[in-house]
Amino acid sequence: MNGAKGKGGMAVSGTGEAYARDLGIGWKVSPSIYIDGNSLFTIAEIGESGCIQHIWMTCHPSAWRSLIIRMYWDGEEEPSVEVPIGDFFCNGWCERSNVNSLMVAVNPAGGFNCYWEMPFRKHARITVENINNKSEVLFYQIDYALTEVPNDAAYFHALWRRSNPLAYKDVHTILDGVTGQGHFVGTYLAWQSNNTGWWGEGEIKVYMDGDSDFPTICGTGTEDYFGGAWNFEHPQGEYGTYSTAFLGFHQVIKPDGLYRSQQRFGMYRWHIMDPIRFQRDLRITIQALGWRNDGRYLPLKDDIASTAFWYQAEPHQAFPKLPVNDDLEVN
Repeated sequence: MNGAKGKGGMAVSGTGEAYARDLGIGWKVSPSIYIDGNSLFTIAEIGESGCIQHIWMTCHPSAWRSLIIRMYWDGEEEPSVEVPIGDFFCNGWCERSNVNSLMVAVNPAGGFNCYWEMPFRKHARITVENINNKSEVLFYQIDYALTEVPNDAAYFHALWRRSNPLAYKDVHTILDGVTGQGHFVGTYLAWQSNNTGWWGEGEIKVYMDGDSDFPTICGTGTEDYFGGAWNFEHPQGEYGTYSTAFLGFHQVIKPDGLYRSQQRFGMYRWHIMDPIRFQRDLRITIQALGWRNDGRYLPLKDDIASTAFWYQAEPHQAFPKLPVNDDLEVN
């Protein structure tokens, strides 16, 4: 449980003990953990200098919004990462969708993989909190190297936000309150369209290093930011999904004619080859725009959940308080 050399597979009790009762110690006695309802479990605590290089985990899709992963670097009290597990791995709708990208890979049937490098100089702690009332089973593995970390290496951060629904003529804020030096490396959006028609005319805007009313970076449309074009429509009359190394529109959930009424989408962009570097501060927003019947833009009131990924020098500003389970829930 603590990564000690030569100490793996020694459990005598755990989630697999009943299945290994005829085999004994060393035979998959504890392959996973139970996290009781409304409780927290520390899945990693490392007391040396090093870097996390890969995380794998899986759990039931119904828990993907109610299990919250948090990461703390070098003894900090406020987390640098605070995201529902599903959104952290680009599966915010609690329905499995494969992802084939450089930084996040989701494989059949719900195997979550993360390859963001996460350096730390003295200490790293990762927790998972179950904010639901029922117990959940979590399988996980964290791979890391114990090594010296360069003085100029920045710390990994990730933050979740939701607008449900987005207020009329408002913008969804992906990230704000970031101060210090760093670089922005990625966006994941779980987007529900609450209108008929096209929903992605909105521009993404990046305000950095003192920008106030107007941004330094301004996009041309939602599908454009995620590397697509012309409404993601291919073939004609259908959404065309794709998942590539740095960007994807990987999930389309259609109405079923009974209980499922709204279209839902998942999309990601990793700024690996094109990081957005900032020296003092950073704020990122996205508009939700459709079309009126007479050809004017229509501000939308959609359900938008975002996960922002970035690196920065510590200390970081404390994150806004995470909503309660009822406000995170997919329904």
